[in-house]
Amino acid sequence: MTEARTTTDHDRIRSWIEERDGKPARVAESGEGGILRVDFDPSDEGLEPIGWDEFFRIFDENGLAFLHQDRTEDGSISRFNKFVDRDANA
Repeated sequence: MTEARTTTDHDRIRSWIEERDGKPARVAESGEGGILRVDFDPSDEGLEPIGWDEFFRIFDENGLAFLHQDRTEDGSISRFNKFVDRDANA
């Protein structure tokens, strides 16, 4: 299953991230609203960790959807993800 899919379901997003040992984060210099990212080990210096409540507050306030891929073409677990405009993917 190499096709990327979008979701706005908080539980699904959190599960996908945690299954890959990722953590919710935002770009450190992006201020209160924040630019969301998923931080994987080794941690990216340009990211600051945030809690799940803050992560999903920013996610919903900005009308985002989570574009993600479950597996790569060779069957490996994929970490591909991107935050996209929710309305463009409805």
